Amino acid sequence: MNGVLSLDDIRLSGKRVLYRVDINSPLHPETGAFLDDGRLRAITPTLSALSDAKVVILGHQSRPGRSDFTDLSGHADRISRILGRPIKFIPDVCGELAIDAIRSMNNGEILCLDNVRMHAEENSLKKAGLEDLRLSQIVSNLAPEFDAYVTDAFAAAHRNSPTLTGFADDLPCIAGRLMEREISALQTAVTAPPRPYVVILGGAKADDSFRVAQNLIERGVVDTIAFVGVVGNMVLWVNGTDIGEGNKEFIRTTLGDDFDTAWSMAQELFQNHSELLFVPSDVAVEIDGERVAKQVDELPVPHPIYDIGLQTLMRLRPIMMNAGCVLWNGPASYFEKPAFAFGTIEILNMCTETAAMTIVGGGHTSALVNSRGVGDKVTHNSTGGGACLQMLCGDKMPVIEALTHSAKKFS
Repeated sequence: MNGVLSLDDIRLSGKRVLYRVDINSPLHPETGAFLDDGRLRAITPTLSALSDAKVVILGHQSRPGRSDFTDLSGHADRISRILGRPIKFIPDVCGELAIDAIRSMNNGEILCLDNVRMHAEENSLKKAGLEDLRLSQIVSNLAPEFDAYVTDAFAAAHRNSPTLTGFADDLPCIAGRLMEREISALQTAVTAPPRPYVVILGGAKADDSFRVAQNLIERGVVDTIAFVGVVGNMVLWVNGTDIGEGNKEFIRTTLGDDFDTAWSMAQELFQNHSELLFVPSDVAVEIDGERVAKQVDELPVPHPIYDIGLQTLMRLRPIMMNAGCVLWNGPASYFEKPAFAFGTIEILNMCTETAAMTIVGGGHTSALVNSRGVGDKVTHNSTGGGACLQMLCGDKMPVIEALTHSAKKFS
């Protein structure tokens, strides 16, 4: 893998391994039960590969001040049940309790330390350079206790903190099985996808979607970019369709300060690359709680546009079936409302039916793949929402840069 150490490069049997994961999961607001444990299941291949090492898990859940900010005892228990092996939870990050537990480990044992965001440094050193991160209590206390650092925290790969990037000078930093798969699939999506390459961009983060489109067009790798969901509504608006005041206001509010940037990016895409763009020809709006089909030329309407229409899906289908690679990021609809799930679920069905290489990204779309049990029917289902988008935009990824830095030093 490009400039990064993998588990195949270093023997870790009998070694002490610090394992950073991103197991940040949606939890039920009242019971705290896992609503989706896809990220916990995604780390089991690495834990299996490290079965005869001493493994200490570092992870986070939410952030201070939020209702789902909890310790990791429930995560440890859930991973233990998925893996079928005991995992001991230690209610400490890098203090005496944690160090004593680490020093008394036997081969094959797994410990899970507490939510790293309960330690002030993890939240306060986000802009720190490597030297300051090394001096943090977390890194200076933990690094001497380990032989290697393994990371599968791809969903946080666009972030910087002591536990994510701080060990690069002190320990060989290695990509776990999940990180390796994520980097490989998304590098393919950005640099060398099988052609024809069809990219479907949805959801509400229009500015991010337009940056992904710009990056792929500049690289000359994409053949069709389909805009759906709120992004699709904005693209219709930019291209001269009046989508109605309510829908315009929703887009303005959602994008906030990024609205003007997104608007000019969309205009630029239409002016210079309209031949690559696929836009909805019909939509579904909500009238008195019901789904009502509308052709785009019947707009504006005072009702919210919540889905793409059947005609749009029928136009998209042959394009996806004839693709060499399909990338899908972001839902096509307000799919939490059953009447408007149709467009999103049909795109998911097409992803599972096409013979193309299929890469699904984004928090909502990825969770949908898990909840419908079709993870084995797509080539790659990314665990990273924001990280996936940033990699597709061609942005710097601090965790991947730290892995590359460490590989140069230790290989």
